[in-house]
Order: sequence, then structure tokens, then C-alpha cells
Amino acid sequence: VQLVESGGGLVQPGGSLRVSCAASGFTFSSYAMRWYRQAPGKERELVAAMGGAGGLTNYADSVKGRFAISRDNAKNTVYLQMNSLKPEDTAVYYCNVRRQLTDYWGQGTQVTVSS
Repeated sequence: VQLVESGGGLVQPGGSLRVSCAASGFTFSSYAMRWYRQAPGKERELVAAMGGAGGLTNYADSVKGRFAISRDNAKNTVYLQMNSLKPEDTAVYYCNVRRQLTDYWGQGTQVTVSS
């Protein structure tokens, strides 16, 4: 299993950013995918999740209405569209898949929201 995040960067408050996660090594469409984030000095938290078929989604209260998770099963890629970004969204963003009771993580991509 390999997960590779990309698309992070520096953005001003109120701006938008889309991060991507390219997956390989498993049947992508069969598994729910999740985005987590970890800010300095804080625990890793679940941000958004989407079922394998792409129908069911779940969001942390702090990002509801601002973030949107999506996936392209033909490209084995999951996305996180982040709008109306706030400084408190600053963190390393990780994608995750749980397969056969094992959690797999990418290397993470840094998102910094600052003026």
C-alpha cells in the first residue's frame, strides 16, 4: 500500500486549496478513504472521510461547510477541497486507509494559512 499526498502550500486566510492523495497497492474503490490533520503540539484528528463507492461522507464539525472530500476511483485518487481557510487549519494533512485492520498513512502535505 502506498499513499502519496500533494498540493499543500501557503495560502492566505479566506483562500482555497486542494490537496490530493494518489493511492496504489490495493483495490482503491473497495475502501473508505480518510483525511486527517495534525497541527504542532496537537493530536492527529479526523477531518473527512468518504466511502469506497463515493456516496457516504463524514466531516469534523470544525470543517463542515468549508471542506469537501471527493474521489476519482478511475485515478485511484482522493481529494480534499478546502475553502474559506482559517489560520487554525494550519497543519500537516495526511490521507489514510484502513485495510485488514491496519492503518496506512502517506507522508503528509503541509498546509499553512497565514497572511
